[in-house]
Amino acid sequence: MKRVLVGMSGGVDSSVAVVLLQKLGYEVVGITFQFIDDFDATDAIEVAKKLSIEHHIEDYRKEFKKEIIDSFMNDYLKGLTPNPCVQCNRICKFHFLLENMEKYHCDYIATGHYANLKENKLYRSIDKNKDQSYFLYNLPKEKLSKILFPLEEKTKEEIREIAEENHLVNAHKKDSFDVCFITDTFKEYMKRAVGEQPGPVINVETKHVIGEHKGLTYYTIGQRRGLDIGGTEERMFVVGKDMEKNILYVCIGEENDYLVSDSCILKDVNLLTDEPFTTCTAKFRYRMEDLPVEVEFLENNQAIVKYPEGVKRVTPGQACVFYKEDQCLGGGTIQDVCKNGKKVWYL
Repeated sequence: MKRVLVGMSGGVDSSVAVVLLQKLGYEVVGITFQFIDDFDATDAIEVAKKLSIEHHIEDYRKEFKKEIIDSFMNDYLKGLTPNPCVQCNRICKFHFLLENMEKYHCDYIATGHYANLKENKLYRSIDKNKDQSYFLYNLPKEKLSKILFPLEEKTKEEIREIAEENHLVNAHKKDSFDVCFITDTFKEYMKRAVGEQPGPVINVETKHVIGEHKGLTYYTIGQRRGLDIGGTEERMFVVGKDMEKNILYVCIGEENDYLVSDSCILKDVNLLTDEPFTTCTAKFRYRMEDLPVEVEFLENNQAIVKYPEGVKRVTPGQACVFYKEDQCLGGGTIQDVCKNGKKVWYL
């Protein structure tokens, strides 16, 4: 009987992943990672007992702080808007699962992600509203044969039904949409971490100072809610940050092109296919429609992505993920945003 090591967060998805694997005839071993001090493994432990599986807890707080939390803070201090969940999947979750797969004598690893693997190729989940392939683009291609996604053909509603049928304690547990190590609001977290560093807010069009910000780390490119900037009541959008001069650039009103770019430069590109391509579709944010793009791959795992029709709010630090219909081809981290062949100066 093949053994599968399942990452159990305590949520309903990873718990039902265990149920589905058992039904397929696998011997399941559960593992829960402790990444932060404020850690509660109660639900994972209860589900493991209910389903009569071997379960382990491994402490990776030191590694998580160095690779994810510290990296997250460093990126924000550089003016970027990082996506820690994307980095965590490769650097921590799947890396540690593969590491422990051998330790616990398992043949595969599995998680409760909504994604689909066929013939070592990554595809979107059947539940497009919950699909998480965007967050999985940087998995190591050579390890895909060792990964199982048991939820691949299930919808969220079906997952909760299975949890109810098996009387799992977390059948109705709410989904988590927050960054796991931020246990209060983002603003409060950043305030404790870096404090408030006020500076001028400049209208990018008129170049005039129109107010004062509380600290550049509190703002992201494209943000229009919760700016809390004094000096004006007009609707405004964040379009850039000068970290050296502590200046926040904003534009006024909806009808402007300051948030529009036509290309971007990626770093740390990871491909999940051996088939060459120069055209595909891409997503620059998790919750957005696919857009047609042209891709030119460069040396040192870099790429230029072109989208001549223009896209709003393409943000340095976020992920650009490539698709061919439902297949995820890979992606990279947005390093620079360009317009008309030049880097956008206010970014």
